[in-house]
Parts: sequence; C-alpha cells; structure tokens
Amino acid sequence: MTQVATVEKILDGTHAEISVARQSACGHDCAECAGCGVTGNAIHARALNTAGAAVGQKVMVESSTRNLLGIVLLVYLVPVVLFLTGYLATGFLASAGLRYLVAVVAFAAGLIPAVAYDRHLKKQGGLSFTIVRLL
Repeated sequence: MTQVATVEKILDGTHAEISVARQSACGHDCAECAGCGVTGNAIHARALNTAGAAVGQKVMVESSTRNLLGIVLLVYLVPVVLFLTGYLATGFLASAGLRYLVAVVAFAAGLIPAVAYDRHLKKQGGLSFTIVRLL
C-alpha cells in the first residue's frame, strides 16, 4: 500500500519520522460530507529513508499490504465472528436477552487480541514504512 507522507524529522542516517494522513473507508471527501470530524488526523511513524528525503519534503511511502490486511482481519473480523458464534451457539436458550448478552461478551472477548497486538506493535515502533520516492 502506498501513501503520501511528509518527513517530520531525520532520526539517523537511514530512518526518518514521517507524518501520514489517517485513511478510512469513507475516503475523507470532507467537502462533500464533513460529518465525521476527523479531518487532519495523522499518524507519526518511523520509515526507512533510502531515498534520502529531507525534513519537510513530501514523499511516497510504502507499507506491507499483507501486514495491514492481517490487522484488519484481527480488528474487524474476529470480533464479528465471535459475536455471531456466541449468538448462534446459544440458540437453545429461551431468553433472547441472554443470547444477546452472550454475543456481546463474545464480541468483547474478540477485541482482546486486537488490543494486545496494538500494544505489541507500539513496543516495536508501529507499522513499518519505506520511503520509495520523493515527490
């Protein structure tokens, strides 16, 4: 996955801190919508600076699509699958309220791996980016 970023500072001879605009499913066409209120959010990350970018330059960065898809599966798919499993597995219960309670607890349990992986990723320095070219 490639994105446009801004070099914030040079960390050492081969790494830079970059600022990448946060992406979402809506595409952030805020001129049309302006309903979500997240305009201007950015992620600060460490990037391999093989292109020799300087502070303030706009650059094209690349991140591993495979890693990103794994994170998406962990954050979105696991909780939803556990919610449905919790709901369907308790079909023998007469109380619909109890079925929903079990499903919500299963959903919350599905968030635990996502939170744990997020903490692990922060300890490692976040997602890995590579500056592929200057803009």
